Amino acid sequence: MTMPLMRPKRKNPVLRTRQMNLPPWQRSRVALGITAAASEGRFELQQCEDCGAVQYPPREACHKCLSPRLHWREQTGEGELLAVSTLHHSNDLFFRERLPWRLGLVHLDAGPTLMVHMHGEVGDAPARVRVGARLDRAGQAVLIGFPKDGSAHMADDKMLREMTSDPKFRKVLVTDGKTPVGQAVVRALVAAGADIVWVGHAEPWKNFGGLEDITALPQVSLVPLDLTNERSVSQLAGAIGGKVDIVVNTAEVHRTFGIGARRGTDVARAEMDINYFGLLRLAQEFGPALKGRSADGATGATAWVNLLSIYALSNFPPHGTFSASKAAAHSLAQCLRAEMRPAGIRVVNVYPGPIDDEWNQHMPPPKLTPQALASAIVKALRDGVEDVYPGDVAQEWLERWRDNPKVLERELATNGG
Repeated sequence: MTMPLMRPKRKNPVLRTRQMNLPPWQRSRVALGITAAASEGRFELQQCEDCGAVQYPPREACHKCLSPRLHWREQTGEGELLAVSTLHHSNDLFFRERLPWRLGLVHLDAGPTLMVHMHGEVGDAPARVRVGARLDRAGQAVLIGFPKDGSAHMADDKMLREMTSDPKFRKVLVTDGKTPVGQAVVRALVAAGADIVWVGHAEPWKNFGGLEDITALPQVSLVPLDLTNERSVSQLAGAIGGKVDIVVNTAEVHRTFGIGARRGTDVARAEMDINYFGLLRLAQEFGPALKGRSADGATGATAWVNLLSIYALSNFPPHGTFSASKAAAHSLAQCLRAEMRPAGIRVVNVYPGPIDDEWNQHMPPPKLTPQALASAIVKALRDGVEDVYPGDVAQEWLERWRDNPKVLERELATNGG
């Protein structure tokens, strides 16, 4: 059974500071299919369309019939643990800092035999286990053997915590606390065990509903943060940037209408100023601070969360300029992910469908509640995924977009979804 994680001691300035070393990250192009699925929380392997064989490692052709017709299929991961070995020495710089490290050989019910990292609650062979795919600190998929029935503290496993960004005992910045979504995220992070939650407040002279409730929580502190003001972002980064472990950017401006229904560019500028340029200002100031603390022990800097929108994938004309600003933020977030990956910082992009708020009043159900969105964000941090599409609408749009983006564009243009 995994022992509950204890609150880490304060860092000893006399001891050496561990530098970030990434685990081996080289993968073939075909093997990135496992990573693509793991980034959304799925474990997939190649399956032959002709003979039905499931295979690992990934190849260009079926290992049984040599057919090139291979497709990725989600797996249950159920299998039998054949053997366990503990690594006490490694020439790899990443693993040398983390020894001993347990490995296991698992024969899946689906057919293949895999070498996997072992969760601490898995005992000796033989035993039934469940294999899952997770992203490591280099952003590549690795396979982990989990116990069939785990304890309540499974997430505190030392090896698993290296693969995830669990908020427990971590310090988090939520950039905007005036919205229902921001307030729900704050409550969810506190419930998940966050040590400190700083909540950005751009207009402290205004009394927004719900702020008093979240500031009454002992873990929560309001901080001045206006993403339209470069000096405001810079000053806050100077004050707390060296302490933040997770940034959750919930700040956004959402207005309806497209191009022809509103004259001028003032509203579009306001959307871009927060949704795109706000993210850029935040990344320029807080990004280097997070990268500098990414190897700082069990509670080192670990993740960056962006609240985007499913509209970023294909423009929703009734919310046209908002969709465009989120598409720009989506592209910028991909750049941020590439720049943060060498430091082991995971960038999590969240693409919700319509949220049940004031700007989606005329949208018919189903709509995503702020509480459901907040739960999805915390779950993404705990599971170590990169891309999250919470809600029925987001899942449906994603499936249609992957099937044929041009068809989805035409459908949205003719009937609004």
